[in-house]
Amino acid sequence: MGVAWDTLYAKRLRWMTTSVIREILKVAQSPDVISMAGGWPDAALFPVEEIRAVCDDVLREMPRESLQYGLTDGLPALREALADYMTSQGIPARAEHIVIMSGSQQALDLAGRIFLDEGDAVLVERPTFLGALQSFNAYGARYVTVPLDDEGARPEAIAAAIERHRPKLMYLIPTFQNPTGATMSLDRRRRVVEIAAHYGVPILEDDPYGQLRFAGEPLPTLAAIDRAQGGENIIYLSTFSKTLAPGLRLAWAVCSAEVAQQFVMAKQGADLHSNALAQTIALEFLRRGLLGPQVQRIRETYRARRDAMCEAIAEFFPPEVRYTQPEGGLFLWVTLPEGMDAVSLLHEAAKEKVAFVPGAPFFADGGGENTLRLSFACMPPEVIVEGIRRLAGVIRRAMA
Repeated sequence: MGVAWDTLYAKRLRWMTTSVIREILKVAQSPDVISMAGGWPDAALFPVEEIRAVCDDVLREMPRESLQYGLTDGLPALREALADYMTSQGIPARAEHIVIMSGSQQALDLAGRIFLDEGDAVLVERPTFLGALQSFNAYGARYVTVPLDDEGARPEAIAAAIERHRPKLMYLIPTFQNPTGATMSLDRRRRVVEIAAHYGVPILEDDPYGQLRFAGEPLPTLAAIDRAQGGENIIYLSTFSKTLAPGLRLAWAVCSAEVAQQFVMAKQGADLHSNALAQTIALEFLRRGLLGPQVQRIRETYRARRDAMCEAIAEFFPPEVRYTQPEGGLFLWVTLPEGMDAVSLLHEAAKEKVAFVPGAPFFADGGGENTLRLSFACMPPEVIVEGIRRLAGVIRRAMA
């Protein structure tokens, strides 16, 4: 008689799902498919030669720090460098406020681990990052959603939702939001920080794309606004995945020393510490001033690709289709006429060798069937234009 595995699995598995995006990407990897699905940075932009040179140096000069077990909260020199970097970005920090993570996804998982009990409410944008929902699902979270428009989440909706549902935590992506590309306006940022302080609800501010601005004026992060007012109500997350390389699996949290200690305890049970070699590589990129030029190169490339996608949409898509024009990041958001279904559209698009991500999985409370996300990151402009032309044909036939 075999093991009845289904009786042994933890209850939390019933709350967990695989990523729809990952399943789509399996299909979209065919070389003859124009994929606008994944939120991957372009591998051609990785600073390979710089990483190779830095790696040689750190293995020669810092072998212990690069290859030995390390501290759970991260390499002290990297935490100090990131504290200086965050301070220059308007978020005053010391090393004790920095925790190095194995990618932002780990930070989201650990946040769920230290803040959420089964049934606790999390306030999220509608739509929001699917990876965050996957992380919070594992801890039995329930969701309170607030709608987005071109200026991000609406403060009055956030206040009303807190009054009614008393969430344990807010998860927001105010800058070049995934999946919509929307950026919260300065006035709304200030108001949201005030609301969080008034109700005593912490904000998990996810900022993986903030350095990828290629239009408009830079805005202070929620954490910078909060710190300027003497607060410590916001946990700020950022990453090297979109600027150096995602394979390094390296991100960081900026938070109060108290919250940092909770992260450290949770992380000890997860992986002991993040990749030591990746940490020494990132440290040298910061020390040698290599990160700035790399970010500038990425910005220029993505600006041209965003422009190509928006211009092609304006030329080929039916006028009934609405879309965002982001000032940075990797994505734009498309809203089809009511009644259309993006999943059905994807099946037809696959026949034309073009792929995208349907929008419904990004909605924690359902809906969004007539929406989809497009990424302009991984293709040159001429391929983007051809992909939009193909997709436009599929949309027009579906509307006929």
